[in-house]
Amino acid sequence: MPIGAALLAGVLLSSTPGTAQLQPQPQPPQTQTMSPGRPLGVAGDQAFTPISSNVRVYGGIVSAESCVYDPSRKLILAVNRGAPPDRVANDGFISLINPDGTVHTARWIGLESKDPVLNQPFGSAIHRGHLYVADSVGGTADGAKRSAIVRVFDLATGGVMATLPVPDSPWLNDIAVASDGTIFGSQTGAADGSVPMRIYRIGPNGTSSILAEGAPLSRPNGVEIDPQGNIVVLNLSDDAVMTFSPAGTLLRTERAAQAGNDGLVILADGTKYISSVVNGGVSRIRPGRPAELVATGIPNAASMCYDPDDDQLVIPMNANNGLAFIKLSRGRKR
Repeated sequence: MPIGAALLAGVLLSSTPGTAQLQPQPQPPQTQTMSPGRPLGVAGDQAFTPISSNVRVYGGIVSAESCVYDPSRKLILAVNRGAPPDRVANDGFISLINPDGTVHTARWIGLESKDPVLNQPFGSAIHRGHLYVADSVGGTADGAKRSAIVRVFDLATGGVMATLPVPDSPWLNDIAVASDGTIFGSQTGAADGSVPMRIYRIGPNGTSSILAEGAPLSRPNGVEIDPQGNIVVLNLSDDAVMTFSPAGTLLRTERAAQAGNDGLVILADGTKYISSVVNGGVSRIRPGRPAELVATGIPNAASMCYDPDDDQLVIPMNANNGLAFIKLSRGRKR
């Protein structure tokens, strides 16, 4: 399993100074576990009545920054930042969205105020039955310092499995998980250099280190693992699409059709789809071919995901509180 038996058992693993410490949350008694939200419906005195199949509900999105497709449920998990933490702490939540854009469960994780498990969530990934979410603590109205963490949830139950601090980072933007459970996360940094631009590596044992720092990173944003196990990173400040080895060696640089990129999807054949949060387009880079625009004018096109069952891209439009859907079937060779 990607986070190890000791982690799942709630054992604290110490680390050397300057590295992250695993701080998994122990599994409490059943009466104290977090209660994930139910599908839309009405909770009466006697029973819960789910919404009937002839009713369609849209919405349930509040400043979503990323999404990820759950193939077991065949649902889209939309990661909502909610209100900024300096206004309302721990207001983040995760919605379950049907492939047609209708709402399945408005608040699956982050349902109740007694379960403040998402403060300001950004990137997300699914790996071996676990949901990984880039979050942070602090940055709240009380002046608490902001610090990056990765939260790990049981994908089946929504229960918290572990909290992985990244103590040197104020926040991570996007994350991806390799086959061995190693997490790679982007620290976009600041244009003035006050916060360094980095890609972090968080090992299966929870220790964090720096994979890459500085040029050619230029406000790194989207991160994904390609079919060969390499780490692909997008820059926000330019159009670079960089592929790094797991050891941090830059292997190649491609160019998207637009700059200001955020979302990244890589298909099994190596085709890359890239969304520009600044310019609103979606680039497609087929192996060995230059980038081409396949969609334009999408406002705030953030960290998208791919639904293989419906062969579509799903793009959170964070400030617009919605999701955009792009069917790929007509434009792709099968």
